[in-house]
Amino acid sequence: MRKLVYYVAVSIDGFIAGPGGEFDFYPEAPDMVEYLRAEFPETMPTPMRPHLGLDGVPNKRFGAVIMGRGSYQPGLDAGWTSPYAHLRQYVVSRSLPEIADPAVELVPEDPIRLVRRLKAEDGEGDIWLCGGGLLAGQLLPEIDELILKRYPVVAGGGVPAFAEGFRPRPFAPVETLTFSHGGTVTTYRPTAA
Repeated sequence: MRKLVYYVAVSIDGFIAGPGGEFDFYPEAPDMVEYLRAEFPETMPTPMRPHLGLDGVPNKRFGAVIMGRGSYQPGLDAGWTSPYAHLRQYVVSRSLPEIADPAVELVPEDPIRLVRRLKAEDGEGDIWLCGGGLLAGQLLPEIDELILKRYPVVAGGGVPAFAEGFRPRPFAPVETLTFSHGGTVTTYRPTAA
């Protein structure tokens, strides 16, 4: 069965974006960038892949991506109607009336039903939950793995990694990698309560 993996960047204080959706405040380190490029090439937007030397590089981990409107909007603002054309793309939103690009499926209904359907399908690769915090909060019971790219910066406010009320669910770290600027990539899996 395919897994739902929440792979996301977070600040030290647990924010995935600033109050206006900003995400350019994360400090970069070449060794972390290279690791992410090598291990998660499909998480790089299609228009950027040629510039990153990823043109024609096959998907390594994910076959589909699910995102909320806030995660989809920056691509739209840049003119990218299909930001991850190398993946099956789903946008969960009740506020978008339609998506003009046939490569992107608009999902206005219950995201849990979507995830359960995708998990049950025969498909290549896991399902990447790209964000945002509200969608991640709604899908928390379905998350099979967390991969947090924690950057050494305090945001002080913005979009939390999970924003759907108080619903504790235990996870255990299974691997942590540390990079030259102090940032980490930690993989977590659910544990019994």
